[in-house]
Amino acid sequence: MIDRYSRPEMASIWSIKNKYEKWLQIEIAVCEALIERGEIPKSALENIKSNAKFDPSRIDEIEKTVKHDVIAFLTNVAEYVGEDSRYIHIGMTSSDLLDTALAIQLKEASNIIIKDLNTLSDVLKKRAYEFKDTVMIGRSHGIHAEPVTFGLKLALWYSENQRNIKRMEYAKETISYGMVSGAVGTLANIDPSVEEYVCKKFALKPAPVSNQIIQRDRHAEYLTTLSLIASSIEKISVELRHLQRTEVLEAEEYFSMGQKGSSAMPHKRNPITAEQLAGLSRIVRANAIAGMENVALWHERDISHSSVERIIIPDSSILIDYMLNKAANLIDKLLVYPENMKKNLDKMGGLIYSEGILLELVRSGIAREEAYKLVQRVAMKIWEKGGDFKELILNNREIMKYITPASIEKAFSINHHLKNVNYIFKRVFES
Repeated sequence: MIDRYSRPEMASIWSIKNKYEKWLQIEIAVCEALIERGEIPKSALENIKSNAKFDPSRIDEIEKTVKHDVIAFLTNVAEYVGEDSRYIHIGMTSSDLLDTALAIQLKEASNIIIKDLNTLSDVLKKRAYEFKDTVMIGRSHGIHAEPVTFGLKLALWYSENQRNIKRMEYAKETISYGMVSGAVGTLANIDPSVEEYVCKKFALKPAPVSNQIIQRDRHAEYLTTLSLIASSIEKISVELRHLQRTEVLEAEEYFSMGQKGSSAMPHKRNPITAEQLAGLSRIVRANAIAGMENVALWHERDISHSSVERIIIPDSSILIDYMLNKAANLIDKLLVYPENMKKNLDKMGGLIYSEGILLELVRSGIAREEAYKLVQRVAMKIWEKGGDFKELILNNREIMKYITPASIEKAFSINHHLKNVNYIFKRVFES
């Protein structure tokens, strides 16, 4: 049973401490590459590796004066390293550090999200097979349509989630690019081999071309992918909220011992998790719009994107991790009521088999429009006065001129609607 909602690993990726650690690792990697080129003395690298540290509170203190986070960081590191600190950040610009570190963080976050997506798929698959043959009414526009199975709903969500896994894997690939190319990306003051060394060390690829930043269409793609995942979670949540309505009650969120539904009404059992997930999806989608707004910057760059990203990228990543774990838990523990599904299936007196009668009439040789009118005329009587649709069909002389009682029995067969469920499952889960 899945009972962990949010992974501590995701929160740690976006901590200030981890960000500074990534910065320091990148700066040291650049020094290693410069050693290979003979541009700094080996003793300097040994000193830097041995003594380079940072203190987040001291960085904050320095930043109050310098108003620049990277300079504050470098100043603090220099306090530990001493004279050899002059070899740190040679030929680099701030975004070489910021954007390469961000790429590492995004790659790590992507790995967690992909793992979450796979967990959700496992739960959806398990419960899809559990309810593969559990018949319920399908609804279009919220109105009874024709029979489906609850397993087919779960299979549908599984299939969509598999597409989300592919999207996330592609977004991970898109975002896994770093840069150490200098002030406007020309590599004028740092050799391309340094960039290649650093990117390889952190399992990134060098951006083929950059200006002062990694281009923000990459980050927008990541955020848009998260928004699609959020929309899929909301889609599941909205369906479960409808199925939990008192008048329907075909499925229900697990209600734990001691849980309360309302401060005023002791009887209430509300779909709070599904509602929460539906609400949170709005934040993830809104953040994706902000990410797209970050794509267009002035010339070789401005920093209008920077303040936005410090909020939307960690928030969306953490939210999706949380939402995927909540969604998996929700599905895993979902209460399903087949008896209510059967009751609702029979609620309209057999009207849900109207298409079967329509098709039998068409096969008998009359025009489809005429057949539709004949069936609809009888169906409207059920809407208006209730009754048994099959009985009215059997007693309708106009319809019985064209079809037999045996063909009517065939049209009213639930098995007819379920005959390809196994085929669909095979297509979804074995393809």
